Amino acid sequence: MPTALQQRLYALAEDQGGYFTTGQVRAVRIDHHAILHMWRRGAVERISRGVYHLVQFPPVPHGQEFEATLWPAGGRYGVQGVLSHESALRLWELSDTNPARLHITVPQGYRVRRAIPRHLRIHYADLAPGDVTRHEGVPVTAPRKTIIDCAEAGLAPGLLRQAIADGRRTGRLTHREADALLATLRQRRLAPARAKS
Repeated sequence: MPTALQQRLYALAEDQGGYFTTGQVRAVRIDHHAILHMWRRGAVERISRGVYHLVQFPPVPHGQEFEATLWPAGGRYGVQGVLSHESALRLWELSDTNPARLHITVPQGYRVRRAIPRHLRIHYADLAPGDVTRHEGVPVTAPRKTIIDCAEAGLAPGLLRQAIADGRRTGRLTHREADALLATLRQRRLAPARAKS
């Protein structure tokens, strides 16, 4: 039978694929030493500095994405990354992009004070509330914002057009959003040519 501590941790980690941070633990007044004791017993695994996973939690489809968005906290409460750019395209199933690293966006003022894992790519931006949503529990940039970010990062035009078409087809983008994004892509493609003449 789970202990009261295990039940509290489960409730904390339930919406995050079984992952939690030491900052979240402190915020709900769970003693960090209890987490260390559970780690020694094998009830939780340490994923990275300040990020843990409940060993008995059922596997979830987007565990790596949950882990990536929690990594910036590193023990601090209130700091979280948002899945973005090509990783968000993939989560939304908009285009055939398959990034080598997980892309996350953190606030502009956030400073990394430890080595960034090789599987992460960090972007800095202050996202508006309408730019962020959740998909299958993972904090992620909204489809429109995702495509704009990918265009600004230089993703191939063919993949961007595919993402817009897929977004329109699946209803992740409204027809108005899709038309506006296509118009923006056309303008960007023509702008350099005008500058040369």
